[in-house]
Amino acid sequence: MSRAFRDRDQDIVTPSLLLRAYACGIFPMADSADDPTLYWVEPTMRGVLPMDQFHLPRRLARTVRSDVFEVRVDTDFEGVIAGCAAPRSGRQETWINEPIRRLYGALFRTGHVHTVEAWRDGRLVGGLYGVTLGAAFFGESMFSEERDASKVALVHLVARLKRGGFRLLDAQFLTAHLAQFGAAEVPRDEYVRMLDEALEGEGVFGSAQSAVSLSGAEALAALG
Repeated sequence: MSRAFRDRDQDIVTPSLLLRAYACGIFPMADSADDPTLYWVEPTMRGVLPMDQFHLPRRLARTVRSDVFEVRVDTDFEGVIAGCAAPRSGRQETWINEPIRRLYGALFRTGHVHTVEAWRDGRLVGGLYGVTLGAAFFGESMFSEERDASKVALVHLVARLKRGGFRLLDAQFLTAHLAQFGAAEVPRDEYVRMLDEALEGEGVFGSAQSAVSLSGAEALAALG
């Protein structure tokens, strides 16, 4: 179960308020892309992905090492969020509405939202985005138009977070997709303790320029 707090006055929700909400363990969602309102969510059980216990399947490791995808960071926020919002097999509705696009776009421009993108032949084929605050990364959504594209982006994300001294990778909710990489649920009180410790630090995500040069082999080496 989650505690939800609906907010129908979208002018109240600003990028700075959004960051304060994350610092309190709360994040926004919408019922659908056409819903103009947001609601605040505070899960009683929180999904987290322990970076030191990240499980990398052998087949995926080979894909990462092969550099079949060019991995970029922070070069196409609009493309990533559009990909995350697009209908998929088994999921016709999305919770990414216009207020969410606007708010996270503003945080992207101030350096609090980052994207990890998988490209092939000059086309964006997968990726993810999330919020950084202190030494915490809050994963928001991911998408994939080719096999393993989002998974490769996730591997590069974890490598970048470990290199940058991040302490918490918040997955919000546990899914079967994330469980295969070692994600687990923790109670709200435990999550708040982990969050407070992460907010005391300062992770370094790095720039787009440094990301382009990160090869698959380097990403695997950073995982340890």
